[in-house]
Amino acid sequence: MTTDPAEPGRPTGDQMMARLAVDQKPERARLRIYMGMAPGVGKTYKMLEEAHRRHDRGTDVVVGFVETYGRRHTAALLDGLEVVPRRRVEYRGVAIEEMDADAVIARHPAVVLVDELAHTNVPGSAREKRWQDVEAIRDAGIEVVSTCNVQHVESVADAVETILGVPVHERIPDEVVRAADEIELVDMSPHALRQRMRHGNVYPPERAVIALERFFTEPNLMALRDLSLRFLAGRADQELEGAVSLQGIDLPPVTERVMALVDESPNCRRALRRASSLASVLHATWIAVAIQTPAIQQSRDRRQNLQANVDYAVDLGAEVVRGEATDLARGLAEVIAEHRVSHVVLAHEPRRGIGLGRPTLADRLLDAVPALEVHLVGEPAKTP
Repeated sequence: MTTDPAEPGRPTGDQMMARLAVDQKPERARLRIYMGMAPGVGKTYKMLEEAHRRHDRGTDVVVGFVETYGRRHTAALLDGLEVVPRRRVEYRGVAIEEMDADAVIARHPAVVLVDELAHTNVPGSAREKRWQDVEAIRDAGIEVVSTCNVQHVESVADAVETILGVPVHERIPDEVVRAADEIELVDMSPHALRQRMRHGNVYPPERAVIALERFFTEPNLMALRDLSLRFLAGRADQELEGAVSLQGIDLPPVTERVMALVDESPNCRRALRRASSLASVLHATWIAVAIQTPAIQQSRDRRQNLQANVDYAVDLGAEVVRGEATDLARGLAEVIAEHRVSHVVLAHEPRRGIGLGRPTLADRLLDAVPALEVHLVGEPAKTP
């Protein structure tokens, strides 16, 4: 080892700098996501516009992977941007191009564009999913700008599957999306998106007809748009509530949050529907709480009924929270405090017999949680 001649055994300045470079890992870089309700709203176009703005300001921006789908206006925005060559992988006799994450890391730009965050890589790739490639790129200190549709978010995918009637195979874990530094919704009215599809700006004409008739009907797009707005509103609520918590301020919830109880009874579905409707009116997130009591755990039929109602809540767009408790009211009160819930929706159960003098679940929750609003949903009116 070469040493400083003035002090034998002491590393030279160059050696010390080299050792420091090895010891210091790059700081984890930012992730920005353009999210849309469906294909064709303009996520990739927006991402490329941002890349040009940054490039014009002198930022080192490269394209890791952008899929244009033959859309000429999108393809035109690639001009003037450096594109990292893709990696070709042969699978079942077909050569498939994937993003070369290792080449992106070796190039080490300041920012890289990575389209379609939910994409599944071809078998034989270093990582199964593109979001995993993105995580590796960020770990190397490179900022990522990406895109995804709301249906690919794990907690939303089942509801979208119910809306569209087709399975959602490519999914991103919620924690990956929610942990993004920035999410921007690329919004468009359902009517405008259908017009764009009709004009061939999203799919080729023969595919556009099928898409419009089977999947992207106006009611379906309205539902997808609502899911997108709810997801982003929920993330904004979390950030605001988190900021309040970090300040250590003892305040009631600063944003509206709705909760409904999921039990094994068929009546709870009335409460779930009302909670979904209330959350939509308030532009709030809502959670469905399934607390297993000893009585439910000991009955197979009751457990199955509980799961069926949980699935129903997911179809309505709820985030499901599960727990166990020997005392239902106490367990619910803990969830309400943890998630800073402002509204609780319960199915009204008429009291009869010896239960007349006992406090109801609603009474106990109101006693336990200050400023809580409890909504009791009665049975539908009987027609004469």
